[in-house]
Amino acid sequence: MFLRQLFDRETYTYTYLIADEATGKAAIIDPVREQMDRDLDLVRELGFELVYVLETHVHADHVTSAGRMADLTGAQTAVSKQGAACGDLHLKDGDVLRIGELELKVLGTPGHTDDSLSFVLGDHVFTGDTLFVRGTGRADFQNGDPNQLWDSITGKLFALPDHTQVWPGHDYKGRAGSTIGEERRFNPRVAGKTREQFVEIMNNLGLPRPKKIDEAVPANRECGRLAEVV
Repeated sequence: MFLRQLFDRETYTYTYLIADEATGKAAIIDPVREQMDRDLDLVRELGFELVYVLETHVHADHVTSAGRMADLTGAQTAVSKQGAACGDLHLKDGDVLRIGELELKVLGTPGHTDDSLSFVLGDHVFTGDTLFVRGTGRADFQNGDPNQLWDSITGKLFALPDHTQVWPGHDYKGRAGSTIGEERRFNPRVAGKTREQFVEIMNNLGLPRPKKIDEAVPANRECGRLAEVV
């Protein structure tokens, strides 16, 4: 299995390219509009065929390149059935996508937003904005709910084996990844906390409104295609 983590410096977003090297079939997770040429160049250089462009949720902090990337490559966009209507495939908890000989399993992990998904690929999980390294996504817009976020983290993600590699949607402190076992033990928002304590933390973060939310959310509900005329 091939796995490459890519980074957008402006929004601290991680994008992931995954592929079955035996067949050359590939998928990309959470691509960023401004990085589309970089991402497609890498796919071409490595000789992969992009079959899926996956979104963990409708993002508020950046505009996706999913729709344009799919148009250029013939890949299918795959999003939550509760999120963007633009998707070629609408995913739900328990779905499985085949990328060559690889099986990618879909986990419904709402809480950051109501359409949040995580993707499990062997011993790896791509958690979007549900679980970060020593943190979590916020839960105060797009029908976010801290109680749902608690259930998604403790009931879905922490049910995975401790050695599972965690690949988050963002990191703001230069950390590339973690493991489920580490986050279970050391994540300050969850480790040793009750549900009530977690909800109180999440309800009092006092974070500013995302700078790009007014552009990003409408554009991402159209798989980024609205951004082409902005």
